[in-house]
Amino acid sequence: MKTPRAGSLRIVKGDRVRVIRGNYRDMEGTVSAVLPEKGRVVVEGVNMRKRHQRPTEANPDGGIISFEAPIHASNVMLLDPNEDKPTRIRIRVGDDGRKERISVKTGNPIPKA
Repeated sequence: MKTPRAGSLRIVKGDRVRVIRGNYRDMEGTVSAVLPEKGRVVVEGVNMRKRHQRPTEANPDGGIISFEAPIHASNVMLLDPNEDKPTRIRIRVGDDGRKERISVKTGNPIPKA
């Protein structure tokens, strides 16, 4: 499977997204990590997994820990901060050469978190 080039994801850490496919469909959360080399994002409260942890010096009790596993970036849509609805993203290059993300639905710029 071909993965996107590093840095080609239009979602950044701190964005509010909605899951559009899979078991966690229609859940919303904040992106806590972006893995561009794998084309995946980690969303808070989505795709929770449990791992049995053996006791170590850092965690002497061990036990079962819960964590968010990454999901594919194509399964989430960015929420427009003005309307709080999911939207596709377009990139517009300004006259000074700076790139900004534009909501396809409203045409408003989406600031990076």
